[in-house]
Amino acid sequence: MNKSDLIMELASSNQINLKEAEAVVDAFFNTIVDGLCRGERAEIRGFGSFSVRSYHGYTGRNPKSGQAIEVKSKKMPVFKPGKLLRILVNPNGYEPDFEED
Repeated sequence: MNKSDLIMELASSNQINLKEAEAVVDAFFNTIVDGLCRGERAEIRGFGSFSVRSYHGYTGRNPKSGQAIEVKSKKMPVFKPGKLLRILVNPNGYEPDFEED
C-alpha cells in the first residue's frame, strides 16, 4: 500500500472526498515528521513507535577501491512495531527476541 492507496481507502471507508482524506493523511505524517525533527518520539499504541536513533561516525572502506573513508555521524528515523502489530502479522505465534517498551 502506498500513500495514494491509503488516501483512497480512507476516503471510501469514511465517505469523505479525496481532498479531505489527503489532508488528513498529510497532517498525520507531517505531525510525526515534525516531532521526530524536534527529537521527540511518536507512539501509536498497538501499531508501533517512531523515534530517531543517533549513529556515531566511523572509518569505513570503499568496497570498490578498498580506500579508507570517514563516515560522519548521523541520525536515522526508526520504526519499532508494537506487540499487537507483530501478533497480527505473525498469527502462528512467532515472537521476536526483544521486549516491548
